[in-house]
Amino acid sequence: MSEQTGNRARIEEATARIVELEAELEASGTTTREAAELARVKTLLHDWVESVVAVVATPGVGRAVLIHDNGTESRIASPELPFRLAVPVSFERGEG
Repeated sequence: MSEQTGNRARIEEATARIVELEAELEASGTTTREAAELARVKTLLHDWVESVVAVVATPGVGRAVLIHDNGTESRIASPELPFRLAVPVSFERGEG
């Protein structure tokens, strides 16, 4: 199985799992995979991210909180995002 085929299968499995979990909560979800619709959603996400004026990244709990220019907060639970956003720690000693 090629890497692209494997990624596609993982994406399809994740999408199906999320829709099923939402259905268990009696909340409907939508799946966007078609190119034009995905481009529309990405544009909306870029606009949303542009409204961010502060970020609190907490890798230890897998959470990032985005604070928007209107004062609202968006909390994102992710095992990867907070690590990407956090400033790396350096244990290098200065000279002297």
